[in-house]
Amino acid sequence: MGAIRHLLVLLSLQVSVWAQRVQHPLQHAQSQILTPEIDDFIQGILSSWNSPGGVSVAVVKQNDGDGGWQVETKGYGIEKVAERKKMDGNSMFCIASNSKLFATLAVGLLISNESLSPRISWESKIADILPEDMWKLEDPIATQETTIVDMMSHRTGLPSHDLMYSRTDTIESILQKSRYLKPTASFRSTWQYNNIMYVLLSYLPTSLLREKPLFARYIKEHIFEPLGLNSTTYSPSVAMRSGHLADPIAREGINMSEDIFGKGKTRAMRYPGWFLDQSEDGNYVSGAGGVIMSAKDAATWLQVLLLEGQHPETHEQIIPKEVVRMVASGITVQTAEPRFPDLSPVVYGGGQERGSYRGHNYIEHSGSILGYRSRITRLPDSKFGVAVFTNDHDYGSYLHEIIKFRIIDSFHGLEPVDWDSRMKHLLREAHEKRISREKPRPKNPNPPPLPLERLAGLYRNPGYGDIELCYVNRRSRVQSESCRKLVDEQPVVLPGAINDSVPTLLTRWDRYWDSHAKLEHFDGSFFNFTELDSRPTDDESDPYWTGTIQATGDELTAEFVVDADGIVGFGITGGIWGAGEGVHGPVGNSVQERAEVWFNKV
Repeated sequence: MGAIRHLLVLLSLQVSVWAQRVQHPLQHAQSQILTPEIDDFIQGILSSWNSPGGVSVAVVKQNDGDGGWQVETKGYGIEKVAERKKMDGNSMFCIASNSKLFATLAVGLLISNESLSPRISWESKIADILPEDMWKLEDPIATQETTIVDMMSHRTGLPSHDLMYSRTDTIESILQKSRYLKPTASFRSTWQYNNIMYVLLSYLPTSLLREKPLFARYIKEHIFEPLGLNSTTYSPSVAMRSGHLADPIAREGINMSEDIFGKGKTRAMRYPGWFLDQSEDGNYVSGAGGVIMSAKDAATWLQVLLLEGQHPETHEQIIPKEVVRMVASGITVQTAEPRFPDLSPVVYGGGQERGSYRGHNYIEHSGSILGYRSRITRLPDSKFGVAVFTNDHDYGSYLHEIIKFRIIDSFHGLEPVDWDSRMKHLLREAHEKRISREKPRPKNPNPPPLPLERLAGLYRNPGYGDIELCYVNRRSRVQSESCRKLVDEQPVVLPGAINDSVPTLLTRWDRYWDSHAKLEHFDGSFFNFTELDSRPTDDESDPYWTGTIQATGDELTAEFVVDADGIVGFGITGGIWGAGEGVHGPVGNSVQERAEVWFNKV
């Protein structure tokens, strides 16, 4: 999901490798793909980036002669921190947005279901499928005209709004709240990544089928089990019981100004969404990013995709070929101008991106969620596929690209492009850009429009819900009991989060991505808005550490409005709504009109 967030050298500086090779019965002897040279390269990358975790890799190649498969899976680095358990082909990861493909394929199965009455198509309008209490957007045109294709290709005009999900939400509540979210563009005008639409897509089997199956159960019955994806699941509980679920690993305390690749302190985090239903029933994240998969199952999945829905051993058509082709077609322009000369523009279908690299066409998707990053790529013309999964929370998205491209270069016999240097440059560039946008607080700032004790209180946005702002001042007795409790527990649950020299408001944010947010006074009516996540440890003397979330990559600002009658509310700008690249922020004469998200004082 959206989303989306520092590094450590392993103690021995030796990245452990565990290899497993699977041969199809018809397989003839083939040249090794994950060669010792590739092994050394991946080990070097993990060491160079000081990764505290590791990666698991799957590659597949269909033989030209007998149609058999060469399949290789390997693990590199650390799967579990406490046990120092090594990665292997059975290590399991949340593949995040690589789950979206299963949502669009589920819709394709519904479209292909001849017993469904009334029948639906890719061009079916959501307003004709769901009642108004389940489907409505702020834009009336988008409400009436949005089709399944519009939703899956991210062209409804609605940005991500990833911070609207609360920890107590359901699919139904998210859909009902979506009508209150500001759009950033007109309907069908541009590509803007949006997880909410995939939450809705995951609701269609339940809504349309007589049996009312839950989405996760429907996928298990119609895709996982028929294809033999035996360890793949939507259930963290099932994955944990297997003993193979990789720890989501982050680094604490990196001094980015000294060494952007510094070691920091290794922290194994809780599984993302630990507060949601952990069973095989799934939850609201399932459709957009809930699949848990191993490299071994990813190898099978890559074969299925290269065979356009066929089981690689029985050759049974599990997913209709036309469905696999449809979701991989180019519907919306995702990237018009590629960053590097060996890449083409990218178009988006339904949970699939299509482009070319060094003359080779590819279909792929990435995944990013707290603690896990993934990339699943296939090159149909080469009959080749590669999947890279990692539990490196901070730099995993860079790692899987470096490794993916190196394997593709090697497979095609091409002189390897230095993607390591490219990714390090991009990371440094992003950090420098973020630093350049930071403005120091004035030495003598204008006071806030009201004392913070009065700005504290309950605020409401119908799409984002209620938040209670609490003044961080332990001497204040004016606040509510819940605020006094939050302020008292803050030094323990959010260590180091508060600068006592800056007047600050704190709230239990309770989003999917983070647990709290702080508003630090900057100047006058303006406050810096920062997302925080309270993360437990296994150390009783140091029970929590504080993660800082940058879901948008931008600096968020809150601006309060006070009139003669008192506090009106506050608006947040700076990218909280997650607009697409090149999309401008809202304009208007008032703070409320200019806000990406506006909270009224209750």
